[in-house]
Order: sequence, then structure tokens, then C-alpha cells
Amino acid sequence: MQNLLDPAILFFVFGVLAGLLKSNLEIPPAISRFLSLYLLMALGLKGGFALARSGLNAEVATTLGCAVALAVIVPLLGYQIMRRFLNGYDAAAIAATYGSVSAVTFITTLQYLESRGLPYGGHMAAAMALMESPAIILAVLLANRLRQRTAVARTGVVHAGAGVLALGGAPAPESVPNPVSLGQLLHEAFTDGAQLLLLGAMLVGVLTGAEGEAMMAPFSVDLFKGMLAFFLLDMGLTAARQLAQLGRPSPLLLLYAVAGPLLHASLALGLALAFGIEPGNGALLMVLAASASYIAVPAALRYAIPEAWPALYLGLSLGVTFPFNLLLGIPLYVTLAWRLLA
Repeated sequence: MQNLLDPAILFFVFGVLAGLLKSNLEIPPAISRFLSLYLLMALGLKGGFALARSGLNAEVATTLGCAVALAVIVPLLGYQIMRRFLNGYDAAAIAATYGSVSAVTFITTLQYLESRGLPYGGHMAAAMALMESPAIILAVLLANRLRQRTAVARTGVVHAGAGVLALGGAPAPESVPNPVSLGQLLHEAFTDGAQLLLLGAMLVGVLTGAEGEAMMAPFSVDLFKGMLAFFLLDMGLTAARQLAQLGRPSPLLLLYAVAGPLLHASLALGLALAFGIEPGNGALLMVLAASASYIAVPAALRYAIPEAWPALYLGLSLGVTFPFNLLLGIPLYVTLAWRLLA
């Protein structure tokens, strides 16, 4: 309940209600894009300044290694689960969405920790950056393998699959695109503007240290809470729209949208216990594993896996998982991390 009284969270709830009431309230796309870039830049700076204070150590290397492991395990596990009741393309798309991360969920968790005086490491911003791309690459590789397997038997119409038909979704396109080049995919993954901005801001923070932190405080600290609240208002409006587009999905998919994050967070907690990761970093690792992408991955999947149904993976991640994590998940993950890792 205390999390619900946070102004930023309340603005998200307000945005959802305004969207469900079909209000004409909206944030212009250009402003929404600016807000997301601001949050990433501020996050990168904060992480860089913290890294400049702490330096690189065994804790940093261990945590980053766990983050990379989760970035591979979560999408592969998600694909195996989803493949049981969805066609391969939709299963790969959902696996990528839940295998990647939500920067806004992560940033909201940082604000939650800071408001309670709970410490965490600046290198967790690097962990977030490392966890964004592997799921996309794995999903595209899975989709390419599906295309190759069905190329000979294809009759000219792509089979929509029982999962999509049961959900009332649109069938896949009739023409199947050529497999996406792995080299091109890797280039786009590692040169994505948002990710480059995050890493670049972190590098600036490391290089400038305490002096840079003092100079940038009005930008990266004083404005941060208000900008986050404004962005979460926009996310609330968008979440309401995605819920409307999702329609009435299978109860199994709705269950996965809630139970999946809990399972992924449990995997992260297990790694944190096994490797002795500190509570704050363990909590953030749980949040990263439990979050689902609704910006970077959907943008990539529309191009790389056009056979998948966007309303399905975007509706589940933004319409169900994001509100769940924001309202209930973050306090749960932080509480468990402090009770079991402290």
C-alpha cells in the first residue's frame, strides 16, 4: 500500500483510469520519446557516478555474470512454456518480450530503493543494458529455424497456429520473409540509440566522478522524480490502450503474464543466494528478470518476426505485467531480497 502512495505510481494509476474512461488526454509522441531518453540518460549518469565511487570488483563481475545468464535462461524457458499452446512465432515473440527488460520498471525500483534509503550498486545499470539484447537475438534465431523447417512444406499460406486462432488473433502473413541476418541483428542490437545513450551516459559518469555528479545533480537528481511521474502517466494511458487491443486472451496467457515474472524473479533470487549478491543488487536483479520489454523488443520484433501478433506480446507485457510489477511486484521483490539476502 505504501508503494501506491508514491506520486509517480499514482500518476500511472491515474493514466490507466483516464485511458479506460476513453479520455482525450494524451502525451505527444515526441515528448514521450524525450522523457524516455531523459530517464535513460539520468540512469546512466547515476550508474556511472556510483561506479566511479565503488570501482570494479568481484561483486560487480559476479552480478553482471548472473544478469547475462538470466538473459539467456529466461527467454529459452519462456519459449518452451509458450510453445505448448502457441504457434512458434508467437511463442518466440513472447519469450523475447519477457526475456528482455523494462527500463522504466528498473528506474521505478531505483526510486523505490532510494526513497527508503536502501543501498544498491551503480553497476546494475550496466546489468540492465546487458540483459536487453540476448532475448531478441535468441527469438530471431528460433524464428529463422521455424522458417527453414516449414519452407519445403509451405503451400503459400502460413499456418496461424492453434494459439493465435484460439485467441481471436489475426493469422500470420501469407508471404514469409527471408531469415533475418544475424550480423545485421547484432549491429542493430548494439547500436540502438537508447542503449548507446545509457552506456554513453554511464561512461561520462565514470570519467567525471564526484565533480560531474555535483554539476549534473540539478539534471539527474532534482528533475528525476517529476520526469518519471510524467512518463508513468503516459505509460498508464498506453497500458489502458493495450488492454483494449488485447481483447480476451486465453486465461493461460494471463496466468503467464503474472506467474512468469514471479518465476523469473525466483530464478534471480536463487542466483543471488548462490553467489552471495548483496540485497539491493539482488532486488534489482529480481526486478530485471521479472520485467518485460514493451519498447525495444516490440520495435525489433515488428521487423524481425512479422508473423507474430503484436497485440499479443505487447498487450501482455504492457497491459498486464508492467502494472503488476509496478504496483505489487517491486515491493514484493525488494522485501524478499532484504529478508533472504541480508
